[in-house]
Amino acid sequence: MEYLPAKLSPAESAALVERIEASFETNGFGLWAVEVPGETECIGFVGLAPVDFDVFFAPAVEVGWRLARAFWGRGLATEAARAAVAFGFQEHRLREVVSFTTGENRRSRAVMERLGMRHDPTEDFDHPLLAEDDPLRRHVLYRLNPGASHVSPR
Repeated sequence: MEYLPAKLSPAESAALVERIEASFETNGFGLWAVEVPGETECIGFVGLAPVDFDVFFAPAVEVGWRLARAFWGRGLATEAARAAVAFGFQEHRLREVVSFTTGENRRSRAVMERLGMRHDPTEDFDHPLLAEDDPLRRHVLYRLNPGASHVSPR
């Protein structure tokens, strides 16, 4: 949660689950719960979500992830995100998938780069849902098209 504005309250978490479930019904995709068989049932989520705020690159579909810190550094976010992107391109014929984070979030940016996503600094933006004085407001945008070489699920 280091690069997110705040931890979610129980009510906010419940609302997030409702939005995720609604996305599966409406769009046919959403954020998947991620398990590590033999270790634990749920370590977080990875998947696809529509960009639902006013920004120059919307409408768009974002690939995103949030995993428990104990599971970082094992390639799990990259593996699951690669599967989510492949699903979006193959099953939903998406023309592009985006991802974004604060410029300082090197771990997430590394996942984006391992996926084959490309960053154009001229597209960096101020996140419209964050206050003007929020130090997390400035974001970097990464893009991936179906022709990129890293989109297979394996």
